Amino acid sequence: MSAPAECQLVGRWRIVEADIWDRGYLSLCGPATIAIGADNRGEIAFGAMQANLEIGYSPAMIFFTWTGSDEMNEVSGEGDAELQPDGSIDIIFAYHNGDEAVLKAIR
Repeated sequence: MSAPAECQLVGRWRIVEADIWDRGYLSLCGPATIAIGADNRGEIAFGAMQANLEIGYSPAMIFFTWTGSDEMNEVSGEGDAELQPDGSIDIIFAYHNGDEAVLKAIR
């Protein structure tokens, strides 16, 4: 995966909504966040799920694979996040052979 190349998404974001989970679930075990590092790595946490990200970059979008745990079970998947005109990001977050969600995050 390539270096960030001036990617505008690098930094920490607060996940504020999801299309398949309510806000209560998102913050079940703490603040729902995604951290996008400039070193091809990141982290995401919401509900009972925590995962590490392997990231590829473009200026206004990232692509990632992830591995982590959800309620003590190993999980993995892939996704992407894209900068929106209002400064938020929309995240497509897909579990391998499972749910796919659209998350919204703000700085």
